[in-house]
Amino acid sequence: MDTAWFYTLLPLSLLLLALIFPSNVRNRKLPPSPVPALPVIGHLHLLRPPMHRIYHKFSQKSGPIFSLRFGTRLVVVVSSSAAAEECFTKNDIVLANRPRLSIGKYIGYNYTGLTNASYGEHWRNLRRITTIEIFSSSRLNMFQAIRQDEIKLLLRKLYQKSQNDFARVELKSLLSELSFNIIMRIVAGKRYFGESEDNGHAKKYRELIKEAFTYGGVSNPADFFPVLKWIDYNGKEKGLQRLSKKMDAFLQGLIDEHRRDDIKTTMIGHFLDLQESQAEYYTDLIIKGIIMVMLLAGTDTSSVTIEWAMSALLNHPQKLEKAQAELDSTVGSNRLMDESEVPKLAYLQNIISETFRLFPAAPLLLPHEASEDCKIGGYNITKGTILLVNAWAIHRDPMTWDDPASFNPERFESEKTIGPAKLLPFGMGRRSCPGSGLAQRVVGLALGSLIQCFEWRRMSEEMVDLSEGIGISMPKAIPLEAECKARRVLHKVFSSGMVV
Repeated sequence: MDTAWFYTLLPLSLLLLALIFPSNVRNRKLPPSPVPALPVIGHLHLLRPPMHRIYHKFSQKSGPIFSLRFGTRLVVVVSSSAAAEECFTKNDIVLANRPRLSIGKYIGYNYTGLTNASYGEHWRNLRRITTIEIFSSSRLNMFQAIRQDEIKLLLRKLYQKSQNDFARVELKSLLSELSFNIIMRIVAGKRYFGESEDNGHAKKYRELIKEAFTYGGVSNPADFFPVLKWIDYNGKEKGLQRLSKKMDAFLQGLIDEHRRDDIKTTMIGHFLDLQESQAEYYTDLIIKGIIMVMLLAGTDTSSVTIEWAMSALLNHPQKLEKAQAELDSTVGSNRLMDESEVPKLAYLQNIISETFRLFPAAPLLLPHEASEDCKIGGYNITKGTILLVNAWAIHRDPMTWDDPASFNPERFESEKTIGPAKLLPFGMGRRSCPGSGLAQRVVGLALGSLIQCFEWRRMSEEMVDLSEGIGISMPKAIPLEAECKARRVLHKVFSSGMVV
């Protein structure tokens, strides 16, 4: 924005702030702020990625509940398990709304998608649909073969490199391909990476998803300075409009293809079957919105979690050996592990829980918005306040966890009754992630298979760098590279002629 525009908008913004936040509201007992807010912009100038670390630093100064101003919006950040529990038990309904950010308008089909819809009848219907038709145990079991097949394809690719000796592999891209292919085969029956990928859509799909992630978080100033919508500051509105049209055309193309070819074996095919008898519930718009959520929420989080888990294990080889011993004892060395065996592998489950704790794929849970005035920790939370829960800070709270910064899966052997407010990688309450069951199945089978089938070691004596990169799913700053060598189980599987 040039200087002339800034000084033109400054008095208008100040007036707007005065109208929105009258003195009787400003004087109420709001949570403390770490520093005074600047005119117009509030605290936006203090925000730098990674945001969860900035908020954690603020909480150490102002306490586990503090407030910030993002332009015209009041934001309250919660950083303790006690406060989080109060949010999602006592105030769960009041805080069940989502703030109306621009991405929800354009990418969320005008706030009608599951993740951004306001709490009410429409959202409850979407939740029912996704719970029963996508994420129920019976539905997840129907697509178990897809998950197993994609993981076998990954194992084969690694085996071809490492069947004779240790080979260098870059895991980030391989794990991303795995998670993308699983979701797309479930949704549309197409592979979008690898030798058998659907090349007609693959490149377009990847570019669209990548672009959509750039609009996440606090990326559009107009969300917090409404006056900027009038001039489309930095072209964000036009960019979102263009992306929305492209995404919609892509998704509608998948639906039309299923109708034309009468495809029944995918999630889209199942929804179109339901559409014939319940047209009012399963409109094309609803179907596209559900697919959009699955693509954006389900393709990145699982791969990031597996990469963090492998990184931590490579830095703690004795724990990797312990997990390998459990797999050898439970599954053996004559066959590949099966998804049904994941719950039986207690130490593998502890590794996954510890990875969720230290490296949550959603370090700041999806934002909530107060639909009415309420209280949290004795503070007044006014209607319209945006609530952020810093899961990353809660997971590293020394009041809850012993030696919280260390990677110690054994902690879960003695802490079997950890409450949901202490470990919340998928959120908590009625707006928690409905796809947690799918994510846990993918992570459990993929991570367990990598441990069972290969010997792993770091690229050098140096520890794997655990720095966090920029992104809403907390990716690693440096993609994981390691060396692997196929174990006996893979030699047996391949020499027996088993197709993988």
